Amino acid sequence: MSDFDSGFWSIYVQGLTALSILFCAYILYANTIKKESGPVETHGNVWDEDLAEYNNPLPSWWMWLFWITIVFSVVYLAVYPGFGNNAGVFKWSSVESAPGEKDGQYYKEMRAADQKYGPIFEKYAKMDLKAVAADPEARAMGERLFLTYCAQCHGSAAQGAKGFPNLTDSDWLYGGEPEVIKTTITGGRNGVMPPFGHLGADTIKDVANYVRSLSGLANDGLRAQRGKDVFAQNCAACHGPEGKGMFALGAPNLTDKVWLYGSSEATIAETVTGGRSNRMPAFEEFLGDAKVHLLSAYVLGLSSGAK
Repeated sequence: MSDFDSGFWSIYVQGLTALSILFCAYILYANTIKKESGPVETHGNVWDEDLAEYNNPLPSWWMWLFWITIVFSVVYLAVYPGFGNNAGVFKWSSVESAPGEKDGQYYKEMRAADQKYGPIFEKYAKMDLKAVAADPEARAMGERLFLTYCAQCHGSAAQGAKGFPNLTDSDWLYGGEPEVIKTTITGGRNGVMPPFGHLGADTIKDVANYVRSLSGLANDGLRAQRGKDVFAQNCAACHGPEGKGMFALGAPNLTDKVWLYGSSEATIAETVTGGRSNRMPAFEEFLGDAKVHLLSAYVLGLSSGAK
């Protein structure tokens, strides 16, 4: 973000803003130039046989409204921040009136919210996650947090999407214990599946068929048999010798018919060839422990395995 606060971007924004205002002023001026007397020409557009569009100037009162708008924008940008890095004549800030003085509108609203909602968050922060998950009021608060911060990836119903886990089932990449869920939301996760393109397309196809066989999907038996040895040599270290995954690494269980990217042979081959990289952002610094606690309890309650 600091890159956009640099002098270059400030000058860029100032120039773009100034040119936009000048262009609008030019358009208005061009439409106020008096034309020579004589019949008014049409634009050549005719409707219903005799309804023509004439090239008349805009009404004066309308033009003045546009001029007032332009003048207002210039005055506003002079007195308030908005023109690049220019702080404006009033030096107004929503955060602080002076460096280190947290007395702006933002901090006032945050303090008012803390006074109102702080005791509620504190009450639930002291409770066990399972107890919070069972509390209707806490679940309603957790749902609002989820819809605000998590639904963009996991969906409003928390059923996930391609590349984003379903949070309503009992399948977990890192484990579904209450504290593990909270750890995930608190610090985030970085899941990496390394690429194995060096194995070659034909060998990868063998592995894909073996992986499909692990969950009972249709497969080429001969290829699956060949892929079993390749899996043991290259994949078992993370997914386990039986393909049941490993919570410590976030390696998915390949035997439970739950797929993050899809179960087709082509999709599995794509995953093995190019690998996958998923990042779950951390929310501790942004939300704070009390809100993370509520959010964790809500996610815990979503899982059928946690009820």
